[in-house]
Amino acid sequence: METKQINLKLPKNLADAAERYARQFGYRNIQDLAAESLRHRIFEEGEFDESFTEREIDLIDSLIGHSLKKKQVVSEEKLMRALLS
Repeated sequence: METKQINLKLPKNLADAAERYARQFGYRNIQDLAAESLRHRIFEEGEFDESFTEREIDLIDSLIGHSLKKKQVVSEEKLMRALLS
């Protein structure tokens, strides 16, 4: 997985509380706490879904392109049944 480094500034009282929370709940550091908090907020609570990798998205796009070219398009319902069976 590719990562990107960011710089996050926090007020001292929030940084101190985050350090205490990280220690108390077994996070290695504030960075791990922040990453887990973002994951939870974006992926678990939000509507954003990043369950596909870039490679999987490319494969899906390719499949859609081939299906359209061959005029072999089915309904979303049929596709979901096929994928889940």
